[in-house]
Amino acid sequence: RQRRRPLVPAFLSLSLNSNSHIAIFIALAAPFLESKNTEKAKRGSRESSRGISNPISTAQHSTRPSPSPSSSSTRSSGAAAMAPELGEVAATQRRPKTKIVCTLGPASRSVDMISRLLRAGMSVARFNFSHGSHEYHQETLDNLHAAMDRTGILCAVMLDTKGPEIRTGFLKDGKPIQLKKGQEITISTDYTIKGDEKMISMSYKKLAVDLKPGSNILCADGTITLTVLHCDKEQGLVRCRCENTSMLGERKNVNLPGVIVDLPTLTEKDKEDILQWGVPNKIDMIALSFVRKGSDLVEVRKVLGEHAKSIMLMSKVENQEGVANFDDILANSDAFMVARGDLGMEIPIEKIFFAQKVMIFKCNIQGKPVVTATQMLESMIKSPRPTRAEATDVANAVLDGTDCVMLSGETAAGAYPELAVQTMAKICVQAESCVDHAAVFKSIMASAPVPMSPLESLASSAVRTANAAKATLILVLTRGGTTARLVAKYRPSRPILSVVVPELKTDFFDWTCSDEGPARHSLIVRGVIPMLSAATAKAFDSEATDEALESAIQNAKAMGLCNTGESVVALHRIGTASVIKLLTVN
Repeated sequence: RQRRRPLVPAFLSLSLNSNSHIAIFIALAAPFLESKNTEKAKRGSRESSRGISNPISTAQHSTRPSPSPSSSSTRSSGAAAMAPELGEVAATQRRPKTKIVCTLGPASRSVDMISRLLRAGMSVARFNFSHGSHEYHQETLDNLHAAMDRTGILCAVMLDTKGPEIRTGFLKDGKPIQLKKGQEITISTDYTIKGDEKMISMSYKKLAVDLKPGSNILCADGTITLTVLHCDKEQGLVRCRCENTSMLGERKNVNLPGVIVDLPTLTEKDKEDILQWGVPNKIDMIALSFVRKGSDLVEVRKVLGEHAKSIMLMSKVENQEGVANFDDILANSDAFMVARGDLGMEIPIEKIFFAQKVMIFKCNIQGKPVVTATQMLESMIKSPRPTRAEATDVANAVLDGTDCVMLSGETAAGAYPELAVQTMAKICVQAESCVDHAAVFKSIMASAPVPMSPLESLASSAVRTANAAKATLILVLTRGGTTARLVAKYRPSRPILSVVVPELKTDFFDWTCSDEGPARHSLIVRGVIPMLSAATAKAFDSEATDEALESAIQNAKAMGLCNTGESVVALHRIGTASVIKLLTVN
């Protein structure tokens, strides 16, 4: 063990010096280590099995954070004594720190179902504008607002743009065609033709210009692969050979691996969706499909105009050009989505895992919220249980450091939308109990900018203080949410209660109050629990601050985040000074 360091991420603790970590791994193995010599060992093994069989069964009435590894008491009675600790760690938190994004669709757009999703753990509702009209999405949004009123649970709204898609054209009589391996077929850029087994059309005008012999064309989510044989640039025709046998229907998506596509990131349809539906409905974030360079985000902000300040831009890198410009894209983004669907068509499938880990790591270092998406619990569209590989995929995303995990077809059109959210929440809670927060803190501190900004220095100090004082909760008073996000960057083991204090302003003729947008924006940040405070004209005055702190702590007690006698680290401003306080709950 000393000669060879295990090749595992730093954030997954395998240290045998921590009894709480020993408990996790012994508990998992305990059913196989049952001794036949003593009844005591048998009882211990059975307790261990019960401790891990339904790890969140007792969590329905508790939202207390899980104890940190360093605070676990030393145990020496083996698996029998340690095994229940795993159940306790997993069961102490009903809602995971990792946020869950749910796509709303035919199976999940009623008020009743949305209410159930909110209670199950949904933090962000995704509206996929690749499908549906404005009227359809408006009805769904109205139902979401009704569900939030019914449950009292806050939920952010995400508009996911369709983006610059390339699709196959229409077919004769609208019937799918049979493509056979080795068959040659011609592709035309004339989108008006009706395709057949000899010729089909595609919507990209520069297809014959950008492709070359040997290039690949992937159709229908990669189920059909075409190899380019010849390109006729003058007539806009591309001759291809089919590499596999499959059926091709109308209007299927197309990917061109390795090709720099000359299409705008924001299409006219996207602009219409954003300006005519998104802005009037005060959406919280836009997920931009097929972002290829940082300047794409600059153009989107120009389109948004004065609304750019209140809407977060989340970039989705889905081709090789975007991967090459990742750092530039991230620097200009408010958040990021690892969209593994189209990205898996553009880069080799065996490299997807590495791309995911690198992207998440870079987002963590810059403190940008990151969402991991696509086929996370895909089998639950039809099955009440996910595959083992899917469960492991969700857990690994949490261990990688993702802020959110996303459900697409599972909630939009699946048979078990509520169960899918509940299952994902359970997996996230269990994965979070295995994170070594001390190692994560050291890793992020090692990569922190030098010199560090005053606000980030304060945020990291608050996390360090909470760790040293064994505080139960970190409480942040904020207006825009920046401070809470910086605290979350350092991944404290304790939850972060972000108290958003609306600001009252007057121009001597009228009063205005800032909205709850900053609170909803934090719903994509791992570990942050947003709460709205009463509005005040003196949000950072000493008296008003003390009042807000007292109210926040009482609400935290009611939520089960802290108890009388426990310590709470509070971070806020008084005038121009920023302050860290260590409070005792009374």
